[in-house]
Amino acid sequence: MAVLMQNELDRLKKRLLNLTAEVEGRVQQSVSALLNRDLALARKVMNGDAQIDNMEIALEEECLKALALHQPVANDLRFVVSVLKINNDLERVADFAVNIAERAIDFGDTYAVDCPYDIAHMAELVEKMLRMALDALMQQDAELALKTIEFDDKVDAMHSQNFGAVKDAIRNNSDAIDRLVPYLSISRYFERMGDLATNIAEDVIYQVNGEIVRHGGIQEVS
Repeated sequence: MAVLMQNELDRLKKRLLNLTAEVEGRVQQSVSALLNRDLALARKVMNGDAQIDNMEIALEEECLKALALHQPVANDLRFVVSVLKINNDLERVADFAVNIAERAIDFGDTYAVDCPYDIAHMAELVEKMLRMALDALMQQDAELALKTIEFDDKVDAMHSQNFGAVKDAIRNNSDAIDRLVPYLSISRYFERMGDLATNIAEDVIYQVNGEIVRHGGIQEVS
């Protein structure tokens, strides 16, 4: 029974790592499409969303099968539950990558109005968070996961500043409101990606240490 359970856990980990690689790639592509005004790359991200959805569904089914057939306990149960949650978070990250690609399409080949904040800087920080969270996942590194969580407040503050910058730009150029409002959405998409990276990091800590890290505190789970 133990061997069968370990084989099942190995399959779950392999599927999760495959999904992780795909999602990380989609985020990088969506950011590149937005910053470089690459409409072909944006369409590629959008057209690939179904593949991510299918991978997410397949992994969820595998997790449910492991729970039903093997009835894991202790560390094994914690691992399966964490995979279920991370699986969902990764799919949502991919959805936000699609949203960013859609905004790139909306802007077209040229932007009528420049962004009033530094998109590249925010994208770089959020990509770093995602990369750290996913590295923590693959390496089962709780310390790296904690470092990832520390960036979340910075991303939230950046989003708040961006919101103010866009409002100021609209006040100064009300004729461009239709071209400025999408920048609010883009900042929000990045902020939500940062939240999801934080969720993944928290679940890594739960996997490794059995500690629930939420709402500013740590709670051990026996």
